Amino acid sequence: MTTPHGAILKDTVPEEERPIVELRGAGKSYGNIRALHGVSLAVHPGKVTCVLGDNGAGKSTLIKIISGLHQHTEGEFLVDDEPVRFTTPREALDRGIATVYQDLATVPLMPVWRNFFLGSEMTKGPWPVRRLDIDRMKRTADEELRNMGIVLDDLEQPIGTLSGGQRQCVAIARAVYFGARVLILDEPTAALGVKQSGVVLKYIAAARDRGLGVIFITHNPHHAYMVGDRFSVLRLGTLELSASRDQVSLEELTNHMAGGAELAALKHELSQVRGVDVEELPEEDELTAPVAGTPEGRA
Repeated sequence: MTTPHGAILKDTVPEEERPIVELRGAGKSYGNIRALHGVSLAVHPGKVTCVLGDNGAGKSTLIKIISGLHQHTEGEFLVDDEPVRFTTPREALDRGIATVYQDLATVPLMPVWRNFFLGSEMTKGPWPVRRLDIDRMKRTADEELRNMGIVLDDLEQPIGTLSGGQRQCVAIARAVYFGARVLILDEPTAALGVKQSGVVLKYIAAARDRGLGVIFITHNPHHAYMVGDRFSVLRLGTLELSASRDQVSLEELTNHMAGGAELAALKHELSQVRGVDVEELPEEDELTAPVAGTPEGRA
C-alpha cells in the first residue's frame, strides 16, 4: 500500500487472515479439453474449505494443481502470497501442502507405526551402518496419534486391520506430524458408513483447531456442512458457488450441489408422468434462486 505522497505502508492484514493457498481465476486444459476454468479459492489457517461437486465437476483436477501433480494453464496459484508453479508433489509438500488420497498410500500388512513413518523412517547409529530407530518411531507415532485423540491399543497391528475411519485418521495425524499447513482430503468419507464418517469429521475439526487450513473434497453436502467454514461448488469445471457458512444454508448448498436448474427441469418432466407426485419437490424459483456469494448473487 502507498500513501498519496508515495510513501510505502506496511501491509496491515493480520497474519491469521492471510490465505496460505490461493487460486485466482485458475484453470487447466488438456489440449482442447478444458477441465477447469476461472476457479478462485482461498484457504486460510484454522478454516475448513469444502469443495463439492458431482463426478466430472473438476474436483480431481483442482486437487492435482494444488498438490503439485499438474500445473495450471491459466490464472494464478499463490502460496503465502507468492506465485508458484509446482512440478512435483514433493515441492508442494516442502511448502506444507499435504494430500490424503482415498487409497491413503498405506501398506495394509505393515504395522501402524511403520505406515506412520513410511518413506521418512527415523534412524540411529553412525553412517554407513545406520539402522531403524524402532523404539523412537513407535513412541512418536503413539504420541502424535494421542495428540489427535486417536488411541490404539497395539501399534504393531497391521494397519489393514483398522476400520476405514481409523486409517483415515492415522493418515491425517501423519500429515500433521510431518509439517502440513494445508491438508487436502480427497473424499475421506466416500466409502465409510455413518459412524466411521463421524469419526473422520471429528478429526477434520481437530486438524482445523490445530491451525491447519483444510481442503475437504466431498460430494456429500451434509458432511461438508458439519465442519465447513466456506463452501465452493464446482460444476463442469467452473465455480458455481463460493460462499461462507453464514451466506448459505444446507438446503441451498444441497440444491446447488444437485444442480438446481436440472432439478427444476426434472420436476417439469416428472409432472407429465402419471403416478409421480411432484408436489413435495421445491418450486423452480426456489431451486434456481441465486445465493449470496455466487456470480449471480453478487450481480
